[in-house]
Amino acid sequence: MRTLAIGDIHGGLKGLVELLETATVNTDDRLIFMGDYVDGWSESAQTVQYLYELSQTNDCIFIKGNHDAWCETWLRNNKAPKVWLDHGGEGTIESYSGLSKEKKQVHLKFFEQMKHYHLDEQNRLFVHAGFTSLHGVSQENSKSTFYYDRTLWEMAITVDKSIDEDSAFFPKRLKHYHEIYIGHTPTLNFNSVEPMNAVNVWNVDTGAAFFGKLSAVDIHSKDIYQSKALMELYPDERGRNQQSLNDILGNQF
Repeated sequence: MRTLAIGDIHGGLKGLVELLETATVNTDDRLIFMGDYVDGWSESAQTVQYLYELSQTNDCIFIKGNHDAWCETWLRNNKAPKVWLDHGGEGTIESYSGLSKEKKQVHLKFFEQMKHYHLDEQNRLFVHAGFTSLHGVSQENSKSTFYYDRTLWEMAITVDKSIDEDSAFFPKRLKHYHEIYIGHTPTLNFNSVEPMNAVNVWNVDTGAAFFGKLSAVDIHSKDIYQSKALMELYPDERGRNQQSLNDILGNQF
């Protein structure tokens, strides 16, 4: 059985379908999704529906991202904060226009059941963005840190590879887990179109929301699978994502 960690989808259902076909995913595979299923390309509601149906046949774990938390709030009380509307929320609301109240309630429950993080049997951590507590995720003071933290990744990429894990200079946050898998911060920011590894942290968000590909990493073999660049799959939507691209590459969200 394989376990695949899958990066941020952002409404790019075509990329998700292509990625699963490229990786020849079957019902024996465990799929761990790193969050941000909505906001970006035009098929946010359709992506959520596809993932919900996939969870009925496959072993799936869904981590909740910041965009998912915004969408969940809207589904619950029909209130859309400006920050969400400015970062893909309008397109997500539009994608829900044809769905019934009953189906929206199914999606709300789906969001509510997502995890803030997952820790597997081999002490591998999966979290959307990161965490800040020196004592690990169980001691994190705010759930929003799991949605937004970038300091974990920024720290990992600056650690000198020659520093041994037993050294006093090795970051304490990284010592708690065998490996850590994250999304949220596109590897495009670091001129990489593939998932990146730094110390024991793997970043699998390869910028599918914009001009990057959707990626998956086999956490055992470290094989990488990718779709085409999402802008190739949604050629008529390139312009609509430009402002969000500027925002994400500026590390605002």
